[in-house]
Amino acid sequence: MTRFTRAAAAAVLACSLALPAALATAGPSVAAPVTTTAPAAAVAPDTARPALPAPTGPYAIGRTVLPLVDRSRTDPWVPTAVGRELMVTLHYPAARPGAGRPAPYATGEEARLLIEALGVGDAVPGDALARMRTHGATDARPAPGRHPLVLLSPGFGGSRWTLSHLAEDLASRGYVVASVDHAYESYGISVPGGRTLTCVACTALDEGGVHASVVTSTRAADMRFVLDRLTGPRPAWRHARVIDARRVGMAGHSIGGASAATAMAADPRIDAGVNMDGAFWEDLSAEGLRGRPFMMLGTHDGTHLPGGQDTSWDRVWPTLDGWKRWVTVAGAEHFTFSDYPVIQDRFGLPGPTLPADRAVAVTRTYVAAFFDRHLRGLARPVLDGPTPDNPEVHFQHR
Repeated sequence: MTRFTRAAAAAVLACSLALPAALATAGPSVAAPVTTTAPAAAVAPDTARPALPAPTGPYAIGRTVLPLVDRSRTDPWVPTAVGRELMVTLHYPAARPGAGRPAPYATGEEARLLIEALGVGDAVPGDALARMRTHGATDARPAPGRHPLVLLSPGFGGSRWTLSHLAEDLASRGYVVASVDHAYESYGISVPGGRTLTCVACTALDEGGVHASVVTSTRAADMRFVLDRLTGPRPAWRHARVIDARRVGMAGHSIGGASAATAMAADPRIDAGVNMDGAFWEDLSAEGLRGRPFMMLGTHDGTHLPGGQDTSWDRVWPTLDGWKRWVTVAGAEHFTFSDYPVIQDRFGLPGPTLPADRAVAVTRTYVAAFFDRHLRGLARPVLDGPTPDNPEVHFQHR
């Protein structure tokens, strides 16, 4: 049976995690064309659909998708493209439950391409994964008030929907969450016009010798553009008035987490950041993050413990010049901080020693506590040190 190990992580996210050569048994190899035409959706079998874990907050959840194109920039992976193309999913607190169509998890083509890359097609049918039940209602009316904004960036090769359980939970707690797909950096992104953008960047990094810092710096510019379009004078979302532009955070998985630090260094509007198990591909300048808070949340093993194989965490830690935490989770693997534990559990795939329900609970608890503390000014003692309720969680450099 297929197992999501660090070798699988290397295959999907080879340039987002520092791994010893013995573990990097495969690198990303994408021979698919730049764009394809999405086939007709397959007829779903008459079986019960798997579901994402229920959110823990008091709000119902709305969800909408925004296609955005930054025509002021040339795409670094496909210079002939019309601009830098992004797909943004917004999860947000909804005014009331049940007011809208259930939101889909992914498109069939996106799911098919991801499971093909992971090599788990026999165990995880693409149409079944795409139909994973979510808790968002499409285009539901937002809850009144103004809410902090959290930007989410996925791991290299993954798509924005692989952070859905976290996005839904944050929205249920009162955050507007913008999950961003970055053009040509995912195994498959469905975009308007029936097109699918494939991972040209995977080939560029794997075979072309392009350094991964191009990804993090490009994503930082992507997030600047998303912020402009959500909080600027002509917002792309008709309900953008519910966003409190004075309270903005960013989190990401793998290279998306590394991009959070790069984006914060480049954009003072981002007030706080979280790196979930990603190697840093760019050092911070002497200015650091100018006193803004940052948390590193990773595996409790030879990779992301102090002195571990990913030396970038030791190197960046002293340059974080504000409130900071280095938190590690026993039994976790690289994919623990995304939806992959849920996929493993729902489709009967073997996983790490940390059960899926604990992976979900730990990720949600610590990410939400971090943003509650730094975007809302709420006391969150769980960030102060070990707790009996979270025995897997360890604090480094205390």
